[in-house]
Amino acid sequence: MRKNALSGRGPAYLVVCLALLVLLGFSILAAVSFGTMSIPMGDVYRVIVYELFGWGDPAVWGSGGVHDVVWLIRLPRLVLAVGVGMGLSVCGVVMQAIVKNPLADPYVLGVSSGAYLGAVLAMLLGVGTSVFGGSAMGVLGCAGAFLVSLGVMALANLGGRANAVKLLLAGSALSAVCSGFSNLFIYILNDDHAASAVVQWSMGSLAGADWESNGVILPVVLVGTLFFWSQYRNLNLMLLGDESAVTLGTDLHRWRLVYLLVSALLVGFVVYKAGLIGFVGLVIPHVVRMVFGTDHKKLLPLSALLGAIFLIWADVLCRIVLPGNELPIGVLTSLVGAPVFVYLMARRKYGFGGGD
Repeated sequence: MRKNALSGRGPAYLVVCLALLVLLGFSILAAVSFGTMSIPMGDVYRVIVYELFGWGDPAVWGSGGVHDVVWLIRLPRLVLAVGVGMGLSVCGVVMQAIVKNPLADPYVLGVSSGAYLGAVLAMLLGVGTSVFGGSAMGVLGCAGAFLVSLGVMALANLGGRANAVKLLLAGSALSAVCSGFSNLFIYILNDDHAASAVVQWSMGSLAGADWESNGVILPVVLVGTLFFWSQYRNLNLMLLGDESAVTLGTDLHRWRLVYLLVSALLVGFVVYKAGLIGFVGLVIPHVVRMVFGTDHKKLLPLSALLGAIFLIWADVLCRIVLPGNELPIGVLTSLVGAPVFVYLMARRKYGFGGGD
């Protein structure tokens, strides 16, 4: 297992964890003051204090335009950014361990193509709209991501037990199938409005955040993160390979499938509300590995915190970089993440641990 400068220093790791927690809290409190509508910072925090503790005049801070912008628009999308950033970063770490490939991300096994096909079916063919209404595209996207993951597992287990290579091949095959059907439906139906809506969804956005959906997504992400953190020993063994794990008394086959299902579930919930947001789960784990090595006991919580902080400020930039307009967050994360990833790839001794 690759170790870097701070990988074996417990105090340094704890200090960084505490610093990231403080930075996360500061980021939420600072980011809520940014937006297209100019609101005095004092008013922003008075609304939050009123909603949390009931302090203040309800006629002033419990209703009205300022209250709605701060409590119903800005703060929910920041909380969603925390959940999405955590979920994608943690799933990126897990996927890279499952397939033993540093180029893996949460969408590597065809999850994104399955989600995209689900969104296409909802928007162009009206599947699920009678039941889920305006949420049909997100729900079908979530279902598509999860069902494709099940298909990948079934395909990878044909002709023998699944391993990292077979999972990658099965994911590539199903991804191509889902992409092909999605493009076929878009071409045949020729509905410019629906196709535009699907493309917009695929670029990712936090604008649809609300407290009700956050109350589901954030707990699911936190529970999933804690589950994977409890599995750090098995994730470490996956980097050594199945043969080495068997000699140590652990059969990774069953665990690999369990982790894939849980990851697909987390990504599905993220996709449901935020669409497809790339590069977060690919780059954030690498940044953490460069400092702390590949021990998943440290890698998972640090990646979760850093991913949440990164997506908060990415959302802020999306809201202010184009005056009077909002840049899709998936576009911004790609513009930032791709150059960073190219730099990591170009490192002279680039490896799974990203060590120097």
